[in-house]
Amino acid sequence: MARLHEYQAKALLREHGFETPAGRAVGTPAEAEAAARDIAGPVVVKIQAWTTGRKAMGGVVFCDTPEQTRDAAENLLAMRVGAFPVEMVLVEQQLDIALELFVSLAIDDAARAPVLLLGLSGGSGVEERAKQVHRLACDVEIGPDDAELSRVLAGSPIDASLNGELSRSVRAVFETAKAFEARSLEINPLVTTKDGRVLAADCRMTIDDYAVFRHPELGIDIARELDHPPTHLERVAYDAEQADHRGTFYFAQLNVASDPKEAQAPARAPQARDHPLVGFHGAGGGGSMMSMDAITHEGFTIANFTDTSGNPSAAKVYRAARIILEQPGLVGYFGSGSGVASQEQFWSAYGLAKAFWELELNIPALIRLGGNAEDRAVEILESSCKELPATVEGYRKDDTPKQIAARFAELVAQSKGGAWTPRTPTLPGFVGSDAAFSFPITGGRVWIDTQQWDGIAPIAAEFAPGLLEDKGGAPALAVGEEDVAGKDSELIACEVECRRAGVPGLFVQLDIPGLNAEGAR
Repeated sequence: MARLHEYQAKALLREHGFETPAGRAVGTPAEAEAAARDIAGPVVVKIQAWTTGRKAMGGVVFCDTPEQTRDAAENLLAMRVGAFPVEMVLVEQQLDIALELFVSLAIDDAARAPVLLLGLSGGSGVEERAKQVHRLACDVEIGPDDAELSRVLAGSPIDASLNGELSRSVRAVFETAKAFEARSLEINPLVTTKDGRVLAADCRMTIDDYAVFRHPELGIDIARELDHPPTHLERVAYDAEQADHRGTFYFAQLNVASDPKEAQAPARAPQARDHPLVGFHGAGGGGSMMSMDAITHEGFTIANFTDTSGNPSAAKVYRAARIILEQPGLVGYFGSGSGVASQEQFWSAYGLAKAFWELELNIPALIRLGGNAEDRAVEILESSCKELPATVEGYRKDDTPKQIAARFAELVAQSKGGAWTPRTPTLPGFVGSDAAFSFPITGGRVWIDTQQWDGIAPIAAEFAPGLLEDKGGAPALAVGEEDVAGKDSELIACEVECRRAGVPGLFVQLDIPGLNAEGAR
């Protein structure tokens, strides 16, 4: 589910006639002071972060003057929530609250219909006060039953004169959620004021991932449930996933190391942690969770969570590895997920080997490749990477994450390569040469050194059958460009096998739009 900030959700509520406190979201202390002057009265300043318990963590401050508001905003904008910095605060009019309610709309997957929860009191801890929460079934087109809603409100401690306005407000929640295809919309608290108004004092809203493309006006660039605004690398990874639907690719940044480059990087940079950072590359949810536990138990901090599963292409695994290795400060690369994956693991081995070569990996990499063709996958990975400065080891399904993590810690302790520094990939000298034979594929281009064609030809016939042919002692396409465009995995396999055979004359150049370290050195 894609999340919206409080100020964004409130703007959508206002479009449907729901009243919210006067105020606006700002990104600087000066803007906060100006907002308070416009409100001309006491205000509340709230961090805009996807977390609960903001008040308990000091993220909500009440101010009486614009000057106090400026100071509060300065402190709040210096906060971090988890690993991520606060980038905006909401400056709003303080309310003279009479009563607090709670209203929430969510999708009941079992009933395949929306459901409204209406509590007769709000604030933190409402989940524990279940007896005070009423469940109202909703027709998917017209919303809650008016008679049932009236009955619930009639039994509340609220002045009966407000029931009509409350009923309209609750209905506005349904209409807002319906209009933007929300998976959930929660107002806690929904308040009545001593002067007889009904307002949304706080609001949380999530949009169905599969509906985001129909609502470009919401400005959601990653249709996934993150606990922070997306980072640059998360955007790069999401675009890579959307461009290749063979298997899955999920990438989320969790932490980064301190690095001088961060001063020039986008503001959305995760926070450094005390323990050494590890680039994590999983395959399958349960196995990945177990593997993350094993590596953190050895005293490491996970820099990112990555999952490539569901039979990913070699190109997808390659791009995932490149993006993981765009993070500075890593002391190693730990790949471990399901031990019984049905996917053919040698495709992952080909993608990883290609990425490790291009970046001349110099930090330990341990990869569990348990599943179909695991023996072949481990042999490909280890033999391909034996000339690298780093130790690269492959493991099978019978090797437990705990054992592999212990070996990883041992290798990191022995490593003399230091922390990882992202770098541009090394490209063979024949790439870009007029003398080379080349052709486009989806998301990249293939280059062949014609002087090495005699050695390449038999390998291409085995690992990329039917794609290339010999014409007068030179390489040529055996099929049309449209037929070879989607064969990147086979061509990557051919590239790796050529290198393994000592004939490094075929290279698959793959684009990763937006990645910082593009180009050759």
